[in-house]
Amino acid sequence: MDILVQENTLRTFVEQVFETLQVSPENAKLCADNLIVADLRGIHSHGVARLKRYVDGIQTGLMFPQNQPTIERETPSTANVNGNACLGQIVGNFSTKLAIQKAKNTGVGIITAHNSNHYGIAGYYTMQILQENMIGLSMTNSAPLVVPTFGKDMMLGTNPISMAAPTKNKIPFVLDMATSVVPRGKLEVYSRQEKPLPAGWAVDETGCSSSDATHILRNMAETIGGGILPLGGEGELFSGHKGYGLALLVEILTGVLSGGATSNQVYGIKNAPPDVSHIFIALKIENFIDLPTFQTKLDDLIERLQNSQKAQNQDHIYIHGEKEHNLTLQYKQQGIPISDKVYTILKKIAQDLQIQIPF
Repeated sequence: MDILVQENTLRTFVEQVFETLQVSPENAKLCADNLIVADLRGIHSHGVARLKRYVDGIQTGLMFPQNQPTIERETPSTANVNGNACLGQIVGNFSTKLAIQKAKNTGVGIITAHNSNHYGIAGYYTMQILQENMIGLSMTNSAPLVVPTFGKDMMLGTNPISMAAPTKNKIPFVLDMATSVVPRGKLEVYSRQEKPLPAGWAVDETGCSSSDATHILRNMAETIGGGILPLGGEGELFSGHKGYGLALLVEILTGVLSGGATSNQVYGIKNAPPDVSHIFIALKIENFIDLPTFQTKLDDLIERLQNSQKAQNQDHIYIHGEKEHNLTLQYKQQGIPISDKVYTILKKIAQDLQIQIPF
């Protein structure tokens, strides 16, 4: 059963965890905010449930919290950043601010980054750009969990894409999506509940669709074949090849363009820091159209979509970011839900670091 924890209480605890691990107070606040925002938006797979990943990464020498990103190559509108194996949130924040500044000066800021780590939800960075009344885009490659269309080996990450755009009166457009059918966490839920997977979610060691979540997860852990399918599912009938193409697009714009690792080489060397790559793009709207005109046109587009005819038994058409916006308002008022499993993990982190858990 979930417990509800007030945002500030949870935020203070997570900050303390990072500071105990020698993360500077400023960066501890940044990293905590990244996780809390994910939870507030209902993306609990990337919220405080991920805290142990960063604790383990720092303690095992895979993440170096005191390192800082550096610029390797730069023009007035672009840059390539070396993350120097520090926390992905630090790299993401540095790169996003750089993209915003360049967009203010030139109209566009495009920043690639490599030698980084997991950076949380992609939408965290596009929403920073959104606050400047710009269009923001961000993508990252990640650990290989996804098989290419007609393949059977995990070769691509869930490789998310985020885009955010400012509105005038409507809730801002914030797309934040993986390029896979589902994340691994969904398979874990089905495995615990001993439920069969829907057709087209994952394949076994033969490369054929399987409904046995436990078997597929075991295969993935032992890398003996099989994995999650690209957005669209198995084969080409439901356009799985398009999801595969989107994942590859992310791989090209992040790992290839930055000079970082790609595909199954992102986490390619055991007990060595990964080489995760990102891209951040900020577009100054006034270089294309007046900002009020853009916002009014986007509001109009959203309103026409939402006022269009609803399917049977449906009463609302959602715009990307709307559900997450509403959840944020709800959780800020009532508290963030923490599952029993996540609470157990957080309690163990607190015990190991000899700090108090305040909930």
